[in-house]
Amino acid sequence: QVQLVESGGGLVQAGGSLRLSCAASGRTSSIYAMGWFRQAPGKERQFVAAIGSSGGIRSYADSVKGRFTISRDNAKNTEYLQMNSLKPEDTAVYYCAADFGFARVTSRPTYWGQGTQVTVSS
Repeated sequence: QVQLVESGGGLVQAGGSLRLSCAASGRTSSIYAMGWFRQAPGKERQFVAAIGSSGGIRSYADSVKGRFTISRDNAKNTEYLQMNSLKPEDTAVYYCAADFGFARVTSRPTYWGQGTQVTVSS
């Protein structure tokens, strides 16, 4: 099993920045790709960003391209999501995700964190 724990959420004004972190533990050797999803109230969970094991491959949702940056530190088994120029519509619970396959982590990841709230005020 793999455990994922997010941190770094909070309240920020529009135009501000936040950095989310996700620490993985357990059978981390089974993880190749990591990613982020978000779910706003009354909406379905949606893909935000994903990164491969070496960081050489990354994918972003169109709504966050140019504003969010995903990265990872394999020595720490941790991934990050740097969020800049935040908008009220970015308000959601953000979930860390992980899987052996990159394609799966962008659609139906096996492992999930518990989520961290991000609230952007206007």
